[in-house]
Amino acid sequence: MSGQGLNIGDAKGKARTTGPERAVLVGLITTGQTESQVEEYLDELEFLAHTAGAESVKRFTQKLPQPDARTFIGKGKLEEIAQYVEDRDIDLVIFDDDLSGKQVHILEEALKRKIVDRSTLILDIFAARAQTAQAKTQVELAQMQYLLPRLRGLWTHLERQRGGIGMRGPGEKEIETDRRIVRDKIARLKGELEKIDRQNVTQRKSRGELVRVALVGYTNVGKSTLMNLLSKSDVFAENKLFATLDTTVRKVVWEAMPFLLSDTVGFIRKLPHHLVESFKSTLDEVRESDLLLHVIDMAHPQYEDHLRTVTQTLLDIGASEKPVIYVFNKMDAYRSLHFDALLDEPTRLEIEAELRETLHSRHGENMVILSAKTSEGVPELRSMMTEAIRNIYEIRYPYQTRKW
Repeated sequence: MSGQGLNIGDAKGKARTTGPERAVLVGLITTGQTESQVEEYLDELEFLAHTAGAESVKRFTQKLPQPDARTFIGKGKLEEIAQYVEDRDIDLVIFDDDLSGKQVHILEEALKRKIVDRSTLILDIFAARAQTAQAKTQVELAQMQYLLPRLRGLWTHLERQRGGIGMRGPGEKEIETDRRIVRDKIARLKGELEKIDRQNVTQRKSRGELVRVALVGYTNVGKSTLMNLLSKSDVFAENKLFATLDTTVRKVVWEAMPFLLSDTVGFIRKLPHHLVESFKSTLDEVRESDLLLHVIDMAHPQYEDHLRTVTQTLLDIGASEKPVIYVFNKMDAYRSLHFDALLDEPTRLEIEAELRETLHSRHGENMVILSAKTSEGVPELRSMMTEAIRNIYEIRYPYQTRKW
Protein backbone atom coordinates (compact mmCIF):
# COMPACT_ATOMS: atom_id res chain seq x y z
CA MET A 1 0.00 0.00 0.00
CA SER A 2 1.51 3.26 -1.07
CA GLY A 3 1.30 6.64 0.51
CA GLN A 4 1.75 8.37 -2.84
CA GLY A 5 -1.72 8.16 -4.37
CA LEU A 6 -2.95 5.21 -6.36
CA ASN A 7 0.24 4.26 -8.19
CA ILE A 8 0.44 1.08 -6.17
CA GLY A 9 1.84 -0.83 -9.09
CA ASP A 10 0.87 -4.10 -10.66
CA ALA A 11 2.62 -6.01 -13.39
CA LYS A 12 -0.71 -6.87 -15.04
CA GLY A 13 -1.72 -3.23 -15.50
CA LYS A 14 -0.32 -0.70 -17.92
CA ALA A 15 1.94 1.90 -16.29
CA ARG A 16 0.92 5.48 -17.01
CA THR A 17 3.91 7.79 -17.08
CA THR A 18 2.08 11.13 -17.38
CA GLY A 19 -1.20 12.51 -16.09
CA PRO A 20 -3.60 11.01 -13.54
CA GLU A 21 -4.50 7.34 -13.61
CA ARG A 22 -7.71 6.68 -15.55
CA ALA A 23 -10.31 4.66 -13.65
CA VAL A 24 -13.72 3.09 -14.09
CA LEU A 25 -16.07 2.72 -11.12
CA VAL A 26 -18.17 -0.38 -10.43
CA GLY A 27 -21.24 -0.53 -8.18
CA LEU A 28 -23.67 -3.33 -7.40
CA ILE A 29 -27.41 -2.77 -6.86
CA THR A 30 -28.28 -5.55 -4.43
CA THR A 31 -31.54 -6.42 -2.69
CA GLY A 32 -32.73 -3.54 -0.53
CA GLN A 33 -30.83 -0.88 -2.50
CA THR A 34 -32.21 1.50 -5.11
CA GLU A 35 -30.50 2.63 -8.28
CA SER A 36 -30.40 6.23 -7.02
CA GLN A 37 -28.73 5.16 -3.75
CA VAL A 38 -25.99 3.35 -5.62
CA GLU A 39 -25.49 6.40 -7.87
CA GLU A 40 -25.02 8.51 -4.73
CA TYR A 41 -22.42 6.04 -3.44
CA LEU A 42 -20.64 6.19 -6.81
CA ASP A 43 -20.68 10.02 -6.67
CA GLU A 44 -18.78 9.75 -3.40
CA LEU A 45 -16.50 7.05 -4.80
CA GLU A 46 -15.67 9.37 -7.71
CA PHE A 47 -14.76 12.13 -5.23
CA LEU A 48 -12.60 9.64 -3.33
CA ALA A 49 -10.86 8.65 -6.58
CA HIS A 50 -10.28 12.33 -7.40
CA THR A 51 -8.84 12.92 -3.93
CA ALA A 52 -6.48 9.97 -4.48
CA GLY A 53 -5.35 11.45 -7.81
CA ALA A 54 -7.33 9.34 -10.28
CA GLU A 55 -9.61 10.48 -13.10
CA SER A 56 -12.99 8.72 -13.24
CA VAL A 57 -13.87 7.93 -16.87
CA LYS A 58 -16.98 5.73 -16.66
CA ARG A 59 -19.32 3.94 -14.25
CA PHE A 60 -20.68 0.43 -14.45
CA THR A 61 -23.61 -0.79 -12.35
CA GLN A 62 -25.36 -4.15 -12.21
CA LYS A 63 -28.40 -5.53 -10.41
CA LEU A 64 -27.74 -8.77 -8.55
CA PRO A 65 -29.43 -10.28 -5.47
CA GLN A 66 -25.97 -10.54 -3.89
CA PRO A 67 -22.33 -10.20 -4.98
CA ASP A 68 -20.83 -13.12 -6.90
CA ALA A 69 -18.48 -15.05 -4.59
CA ARG A 70 -15.75 -15.25 -7.25
CA THR A 71 -16.01 -12.12 -9.40
CA PHE A 72 -18.35 -9.84 -7.37
CA ILE A 73 -20.20 -8.98 -10.62
CA GLY A 74 -21.78 -11.25 -13.23
CA LYS A 75 -19.89 -12.88 -16.07
CA GLY A 76 -21.50 -10.73 -18.78
CA LYS A 77 -20.77 -7.47 -16.95
CA LEU A 78 -17.19 -8.60 -16.35
CA GLU A 79 -16.72 -9.18 -20.09
CA GLU A 80 -18.23 -5.74 -20.83
CA ILE A 81 -15.81 -4.04 -18.43
CA ALA A 82 -12.85 -6.03 -19.77
CA GLN A 83 -13.62 -4.87 -23.32
CA TYR A 84 -14.02 -1.25 -22.22
CA VAL A 85 -10.78 -1.03 -20.21
CA GLU A 86 -8.88 -2.59 -23.10
CA ASP A 87 -10.33 -0.21 -25.70
CA ARG A 88 -10.03 2.97 -23.61
CA ASP A 89 -6.57 2.49 -22.04
CA ILE A 90 -7.91 2.35 -18.46
CA ASP A 91 -5.41 1.96 -15.60
CA LEU A 92 -7.52 0.70 -12.72
CA VAL A 93 -10.99 -0.55 -11.81
CA ILE A 94 -12.45 0.70 -8.52
CA PHE A 95 -15.24 -1.23 -6.77
CA ASP A 96 -17.58 0.51 -4.33
CA ASP A 97 -17.55 -2.40 -1.87
CA ASP A 98 -14.89 -4.50 -0.18
CA LEU A 99 -13.48 -7.43 -2.13
CA SER A 100 -11.92 -10.61 -0.80
CA GLY A 101 -8.34 -11.49 -1.73
CA LYS A 102 -9.67 -14.24 -3.99
CA GLN A 103 -11.99 -11.83 -5.81
CA VAL A 104 -9.15 -9.33 -6.32
CA HIS A 105 -6.94 -12.05 -7.81
CA ILE A 106 -9.66 -13.38 -10.16
CA LEU A 107 -10.62 -9.88 -11.30
CA GLU A 108 -6.97 -8.95 -11.97
CA GLU A 109 -6.60 -12.08 -14.08
CA ALA A 110 -9.76 -11.27 -16.05
CA LEU A 111 -9.31 -7.50 -16.49
CA LYS A 112 -5.50 -7.27 -16.59
CA ARG A 113 -5.74 -4.04 -14.60
CA LYS A 114 -5.20 -2.92 -11.03
CA ILE A 115 -8.22 -3.71 -8.86
CA VAL A 116 -9.02 -1.34 -5.99
CA ASP A 117 -11.96 -1.62 -3.59
CA ARG A 118 -13.47 1.16 -1.49
CA SER A 119 -11.51 0.36 1.68
CA THR A 120 -8.20 0.14 -0.21
CA LEU A 121 -8.94 3.53 -1.80
CA ILE A 122 -9.73 5.17 1.56
CA LEU A 123 -6.66 3.61 3.18
CA ASP A 124 -4.51 4.87 0.31
CA ILE A 125 -5.82 8.42 0.78
CA PHE A 126 -5.20 8.20 4.52
CA ALA A 127 -1.66 6.97 3.88
CA ALA A 128 -1.00 9.91 1.57
CA ARG A 129 -2.48 12.43 4.02
CA ALA A 130 -0.89 11.15 7.25
CA GLN A 131 1.63 13.66 8.58
CA THR A 132 2.36 12.84 12.22
CA ALA A 133 3.86 9.65 13.63
CA GLN A 134 0.51 8.81 15.24
CA ALA A 135 -1.48 9.15 12.00
CA LYS A 136 1.09 7.15 10.02
CA THR A 137 1.08 4.38 12.61
CA GLN A 138 -2.72 4.29 12.70
CA VAL A 139 -2.97 4.03 8.92
CA GLU A 140 -0.30 1.31 8.71
CA LEU A 141 -2.08 -0.70 11.41
CA ALA A 142 -5.38 -0.42 9.51
CA GLN A 143 -3.64 -1.54 6.31
CA MET A 144 -2.09 -4.58 7.99
CA GLN A 145 -5.40 -5.56 9.64
CA TYR A 146 -7.15 -5.22 6.28
CA LEU A 147 -4.48 -7.30 4.52
CA LEU A 148 -4.27 -10.21 6.99
CA PRO A 149 -7.56 -12.03 6.17
CA ARG A 150 -6.94 -11.48 2.44
CA LEU A 151 -3.50 -13.10 2.25
CA ARG A 152 -4.82 -16.52 1.26
CA GLY A 153 -6.86 -15.09 -1.60
CA LEU A 154 -3.91 -13.06 -2.81
CA TRP A 155 -1.86 -16.26 -2.86
CA THR A 156 -4.21 -18.22 -5.14
CA HIS A 157 -1.59 -18.22 -7.90
CA LEU A 158 -0.03 -21.13 -5.96
CA GLU A 159 -3.03 -23.29 -6.85
CA ARG A 160 -1.54 -23.80 -10.30
CA GLN A 161 1.34 -25.68 -8.67
CA ARG A 162 -0.75 -28.11 -6.61
CA GLY A 163 0.05 -31.08 -8.85
CA GLY A 164 3.80 -30.50 -8.77
CA ILE A 165 5.86 -32.68 -6.43
CA GLY A 166 7.20 -30.68 -3.53
CA MET A 167 5.50 -27.45 -4.61
CA ARG A 168 2.51 -27.25 -2.29
CA GLY A 169 4.53 -27.50 0.95
CA PRO A 170 6.84 -24.56 0.30
CA GLY A 171 3.87 -22.50 -0.85
CA GLU A 172 2.02 -23.15 2.39
CA LYS A 173 5.15 -22.32 4.38
CA GLU A 174 5.55 -19.07 2.50
CA ILE A 175 2.03 -17.85 3.16
CA GLU A 176 2.31 -18.80 6.83
CA THR A 177 5.57 -16.86 7.00
CA ASP A 178 3.82 -13.84 5.51
CA ARG A 179 0.97 -14.19 7.99
CA ARG A 180 3.40 -14.32 10.88
CA ILE A 181 5.20 -11.22 9.59
CA VAL A 182 1.88 -9.34 9.29
CA ARG A 183 0.73 -10.45 12.76
CA ASP A 184 4.06 -9.42 14.29
CA LYS A 185 3.80 -6.05 12.58
CA ILE A 186 0.22 -5.58 13.86
CA ALA A 187 1.38 -6.35 17.42
CA ARG A 188 4.28 -3.89 17.09
CA LEU A 189 2.07 -1.13 15.67
CA LYS A 190 -0.50 -1.63 18.42
CA GLY A 191 2.31 -1.29 20.97
CA GLU A 192 3.48 1.93 19.34
CA LEU A 193 -0.06 3.33 19.33
CA GLU A 194 -0.55 2.46 23.00
CA LYS A 195 2.65 4.36 23.81
CA ILE A 196 1.51 7.38 21.76
CA ASP A 197 -1.92 7.17 23.39
CA ARG A 198 -0.40 7.24 26.87
CA GLN A 199 1.53 10.36 25.88
CA ASN A 200 -1.67 11.94 24.56
CA VAL A 201 -3.54 11.13 27.77
CA THR A 202 -0.78 12.87 29.75
CA GLN A 203 -0.96 15.81 27.36
CA ARG A 204 -4.75 16.06 27.71
CA LYS A 205 -4.48 15.94 31.52
CA SER A 206 -1.95 18.77 31.43
CA ARG A 207 -4.58 20.98 29.80
CA GLY A 208 -6.36 21.12 33.14
CA GLU A 209 -10.12 21.28 33.48
CA LEU A 210 -10.83 23.61 30.58
CA VAL A 211 -14.08 22.99 28.72
CA ARG A 212 -13.41 21.11 25.50
CA VAL A 213 -15.37 21.61 22.28
CA ALA A 214 -14.92 19.27 19.30
CA LEU A 215 -15.88 19.85 15.68
CA VAL A 216 -17.29 16.68 14.14
CA GLY A 217 -18.98 15.94 10.85
CA TYR A 218 -18.86 14.22 7.51
CA THR A 219 -15.69 14.74 5.54
CA ASN A 220 -15.45 17.96 3.50
CA VAL A 221 -18.24 19.86 5.27
CA GLY A 222 -16.08 22.86 6.22
CA LYS A 223 -14.93 21.97 9.75
CA SER A 224 -11.39 23.32 9.25
CA THR A 225 -12.67 26.56 7.71
CA LEU A 226 -15.01 27.02 10.69
CA MET A 227 -12.14 26.18 13.05
CA ASN A 228 -10.10 28.99 11.48
CA LEU A 229 -12.96 31.43 11.97
CA LEU A 230 -13.69 30.52 15.59
CA SER A 231 -10.09 30.24 16.78
CA LYS A 232 -8.48 32.83 14.47
CA SER A 233 -5.86 30.19 13.64
CA ASP A 234 -4.52 28.88 10.35
CA VAL A 235 -5.69 25.26 10.03
CA PHE A 236 -5.24 23.48 6.69
CA ALA A 237 -8.52 23.49 4.74
CA GLU A 238 -9.01 22.03 1.28
CA ASN A 239 -11.95 20.97 -0.90
CA LYS A 240 -10.97 17.30 -0.82
CA LEU A 241 -11.99 14.35 1.30
CA PHE A 242 -9.94 13.79 4.48
CA ALA A 243 -7.96 17.03 4.11
CA THR A 244 -6.98 16.65 7.77
CA LEU A 245 -6.30 13.41 9.65
CA ASP A 246 -4.69 14.61 12.86
CA THR A 247 -6.77 16.29 15.54
CA THR A 248 -5.87 19.97 15.80
CA VAL A 249 -6.46 21.61 19.19
CA ARG A 250 -6.48 25.37 19.80
CA LYS A 251 -7.01 27.33 23.00
CA VAL A 252 -9.67 30.01 22.49
CA VAL A 253 -10.69 32.79 24.88
CA TRP A 254 -14.05 34.54 24.53
CA GLU A 255 -15.18 37.18 27.04
CA ALA A 256 -12.27 36.17 29.29
CA MET A 257 -13.63 32.60 29.19
CA PRO A 258 -11.07 30.03 27.94
CA PHE A 259 -11.88 26.73 26.24
CA LEU A 260 -10.21 24.21 23.93
CA LEU A 261 -11.47 23.78 20.36
CA SER A 262 -10.50 20.70 18.35
CA ASP A 263 -10.91 19.79 14.68
CA THR A 264 -11.19 16.05 14.02
CA VAL A 265 -10.99 13.69 11.05
CA GLY A 266 -14.13 13.63 8.90
CA PHE A 267 -16.45 10.62 8.87
CA ILE A 268 -17.71 8.86 5.77
CA ARG A 269 -20.13 6.11 4.73
CA LYS A 270 -18.71 2.61 4.57
CA LEU A 271 -15.64 3.72 6.53
CA PRO A 272 -13.41 0.63 6.91
CA HIS A 273 -13.94 -0.94 10.35
CA HIS A 274 -10.21 -1.32 10.92
CA LEU A 275 -9.72 2.38 10.22
CA VAL A 276 -12.27 3.32 12.88
CA GLU A 277 -10.55 0.94 15.30
CA SER A 278 -7.10 2.31 14.51
CA PHE A 279 -8.22 5.93 14.88
CA LYS A 280 -9.98 5.44 18.20
CA SER A 281 -7.11 7.13 20.03
CA THR A 282 -7.50 10.16 17.75
CA LEU A 283 -11.25 10.10 18.37
CA ASP A 284 -10.62 10.23 22.12
CA GLU A 285 -10.67 13.99 21.61
CA VAL A 286 -14.35 13.60 20.62
CA ARG A 287 -15.18 11.14 23.41
CA GLU A 288 -13.63 13.34 26.09
CA SER A 289 -15.12 16.62 24.86
CA ASP A 290 -17.82 18.52 26.75
CA LEU A 291 -19.62 19.90 23.70
CA LEU A 292 -19.84 18.78 20.06
CA LEU A 293 -20.31 21.05 17.06
CA HIS A 294 -21.83 18.74 14.45
CA VAL A 295 -21.08 20.50 11.15
CA ILE A 296 -23.33 19.65 8.19
CA ASP A 297 -22.93 20.70 4.55
CA MET A 298 -26.54 21.73 3.92
CA ALA A 299 -25.81 22.36 0.22
CA HIS A 300 -25.01 18.67 -0.32
CA PRO A 301 -28.00 16.78 -1.77
CA GLN A 302 -27.39 13.86 0.64
CA TYR A 303 -26.72 15.94 3.75
CA GLU A 304 -29.39 14.08 5.78
CA ASP A 305 -27.72 10.77 4.97
CA HIS A 306 -24.36 12.28 6.01
CA LEU A 307 -25.91 13.50 9.26
CA ARG A 308 -27.17 9.97 10.03
CA THR A 309 -23.74 8.49 9.24
CA VAL A 310 -22.01 10.85 11.69
CA THR A 311 -24.65 10.22 14.37
CA GLN A 312 -24.14 6.47 14.00
CA THR A 313 -20.33 6.83 14.14
CA LEU A 314 -20.64 8.89 17.34
CA LEU A 315 -22.77 6.08 18.76
CA ASP A 316 -20.14 3.52 17.69
CA ILE A 317 -17.32 5.35 19.50
CA GLY A 318 -19.36 6.02 22.64
CA ALA A 319 -19.92 9.76 22.16
CA SER A 320 -23.64 9.85 21.37
CA GLU A 321 -24.71 11.35 24.72
CA LYS A 322 -22.67 14.53 24.35
CA PRO A 323 -24.43 17.91 24.13
CA VAL A 324 -24.58 18.89 20.45
CA ILE A 325 -24.99 22.11 18.50
CA TYR A 326 -25.99 21.33 14.90
CA VAL A 327 -24.16 23.69 12.55
CA PHE A 328 -25.71 23.79 9.08
CA ASN A 329 -22.86 25.21 7.01
CA LYS A 330 -22.50 26.45 3.40
CA MET A 331 -25.72 28.49 3.28
CA ASP A 332 -24.13 30.54 0.49
CA ALA A 333 -23.75 27.39 -1.63
CA TYR A 334 -27.31 26.31 -0.71
CA ARG A 335 -28.70 29.59 -2.10
CA SER A 336 -26.67 29.25 -5.31
CA LEU A 337 -27.98 25.72 -5.75
CA HIS A 338 -31.67 26.23 -4.91
CA PHE A 339 -32.55 29.91 -5.46
CA ASP A 340 -33.12 31.46 -8.85
CA ALA A 341 -31.28 34.73 -9.50
CA LEU A 342 -34.65 36.41 -10.24
CA LEU A 343 -36.15 35.38 -6.89
CA ASP A 344 -37.36 38.46 -5.00
CA GLU A 345 -36.06 39.19 -1.49
CA PRO A 346 -39.35 38.68 0.46
CA THR A 347 -39.89 35.25 -1.13
CA ARG A 348 -36.30 34.24 -0.43
CA LEU A 349 -36.62 35.28 3.21
CA GLU A 350 -39.89 33.37 3.51
CA ILE A 351 -38.30 30.19 2.09
CA GLU A 352 -35.32 30.52 4.42
CA ALA A 353 -37.63 31.04 7.42
CA GLU A 354 -39.49 27.83 6.50
CA LEU A 355 -36.18 26.00 6.14
CA ARG A 356 -35.05 27.20 9.56
CA GLU A 357 -38.37 26.12 11.09
CA THR A 358 -38.07 22.67 9.53
CA LEU A 359 -34.54 22.20 10.87
CA HIS A 360 -35.63 23.47 14.30
CA SER A 361 -38.44 20.91 14.41
CA ARG A 362 -36.04 18.08 13.53
CA HIS A 363 -33.02 19.01 15.64
CA GLY A 364 -34.31 21.24 18.41
CA GLU A 365 -33.23 24.75 19.35
CA ASN A 366 -29.50 23.87 19.41
CA MET A 367 -28.95 24.50 15.73
CA VAL A 368 -27.67 27.35 13.60
CA ILE A 369 -27.53 28.05 9.87
CA LEU A 370 -24.37 29.77 8.66
CA SER A 371 -21.69 30.13 6.03
CA ALA A 372 -18.12 29.73 7.27
CA LYS A 373 -16.97 31.10 3.93
CA THR A 374 -18.79 34.45 4.28
CA SER A 375 -19.05 34.48 8.14
CA GLU A 376 -22.85 34.79 7.90
CA GLY A 377 -24.46 33.32 11.04
CA VAL A 378 -21.13 32.92 12.87
CA PRO A 379 -22.03 35.52 15.57
CA GLU A 380 -25.15 33.47 16.37
CA LEU A 381 -23.03 30.32 16.71
CA ARG A 382 -20.57 32.15 18.98
CA SER A 383 -23.42 33.30 21.17
CA MET A 384 -24.81 29.75 21.46
CA MET A 385 -21.36 28.31 22.20
CA THR A 386 -20.62 31.00 24.82
CA GLU A 387 -23.83 30.24 26.69
CA ALA A 388 -23.26 26.46 26.53
CA ILE A 389 -19.62 26.72 27.69
CA ARG A 390 -20.55 29.09 30.52
CA ASN A 391 -23.23 26.63 31.71
CA ILE A 392 -20.70 23.77 31.70
CA TYR A 393 -18.25 25.83 33.78
CA GLU A 394 -20.99 26.76 36.27
CA ILE A 395 -21.83 23.07 36.76
CA ARG A 396 -18.15 22.08 36.97
CA TYR A 397 -17.18 24.84 39.42
CA PRO A 398 -20.42 25.64 41.33
CA TYR A 399 -18.63 27.18 44.33
CA GLN A 400 -16.10 29.28 42.51
CA THR A 401 -16.77 32.90 41.72
CA ARG A 402 -15.80 33.67 38.15
CA LYS A 403 -16.52 36.85 36.23
CA TRP A 404 -17.56 34.75 33.27
